[in-house]
Amino acid sequence: MSVSNKKADTKTLKDEIWAILKEIAESQKKGEKQMEEFREDIKKSKEEFDLSMKKSEEKHDREMEKFRENLEKSREEFNLSIEKINGTMGSWSHNIGDFAEEYFQNSFEQGKKNFFGEHFDNIESNVKNIEPRDEYDIVLTNEKYVGIIEVKFKGHVNNIPDILKKANNFRDDFPKYKEHKIYLGLASMSFYKELEEKCKNEGIAIIKQVGDNVIITDEHLKAF
Repeated sequence: MSVSNKKADTKTLKDEIWAILKEIAESQKKGEKQMEEFREDIKKSKEEFDLSMKKSEEKHDREMEKFRENLEKSREEFNLSIEKINGTMGSWSHNIGDFAEEYFQNSFEQGKKNFFGEHFDNIESNVKNIEPRDEYDIVLTNEKYVGIIEVKFKGHVNNIPDILKKANNFRDDFPKYKEHKIYLGLASMSFYKELEEKCKNEGIAIIKQVGDNVIITDEHLKAF
């Protein structure tokens, strides 16, 4: 091979190497550009995602705030309704209680104050002292005895402990009756077996309405 041919071959080889390096450089540059575009796409997607999440959270917060406002409004309306119902029920309960007290007091007055085997000189309703320990629905008095009647439209065994306290409370509220013997009674428009048994065991008179009459059961009566 001649020297000129060797030079030609060398030049061709260098050209090929440079062409390959150029191609690699261009490929690398193209790849970097694609990576940059990819990063931009990722960044844009993330920003769009963050924006979407923010809008979603803001919407959720608005909905939750609206829900809380509606819930609070509903609670206020419910409480107002309950207050109205309680007021109505309280009024009914008060009126029913007044009816029961008036009914039994009228019955006692018509009976000429003869109860518990005694004749009583006075009968009063809703008796209480200036600073009372208790309030007494109906009180019958004479020189030796006091009759204290608790009036309920519908009596319950849970009333018994309060009735038993009334003897001592009455003596504290009205010291002039300190030496009097005290009879206790429960007057109710309705009784049930357990309540009657409890009254009998505790020595409390049973006073109930039967038809148009008031029936008093006091064979078991105890003086306190």
